[in-house]
Amino acid sequence: MTDPLFQIGASGIDTSRIVADIQASVAEKMKNGLYADARIARAERTNISNLKNEEDFLTFYLECLRDAVAVDINDFEIHERRALFSSLLISLKKLIWKMLKFYTYRLWSQQNQTNTLLLSAVESLEDRYCDKINKLEERITKLEQKDIRK
Repeated sequence: MTDPLFQIGASGIDTSRIVADIQASVAEKMKNGLYADARIARAERTNISNLKNEEDFLTFYLECLRDAVAVDINDFEIHERRALFSSLLISLKKLIWKMLKFYTYRLWSQQNQTNTLLLSAVESLEDRYCDKINKLEERITKLEQKDIRK
């Protein structure tokens, strides 16, 4: 078994027991259907302690970037916690949202375009360097084979 990327501890605290308690609690909640959301399962599979090498780490963060590249500019449901004047407050908030959306739509659109271009650039660099590394590894293998034959 390989060592984790990092460890946290303090004297007098049984971190193993705490982790076991958390895992048992999560398992119980999953069994009861509280954690049926696919995002939770994905988060558990890809938490930092499960990312064993730099390649897994980069792949995980590129996936995160792909998922978060677009700023959500759609409307959303507006709720009001206060019972008094709730319909009036909701109407006021909807009016404010429409005015804000008018002024910020162009900014959001430009941000989405910038995010997409930056993600494309990072993905392109990753592809380029992966190809370069693969070619160099092939070259090293060929050179080592030639050296062994001599």
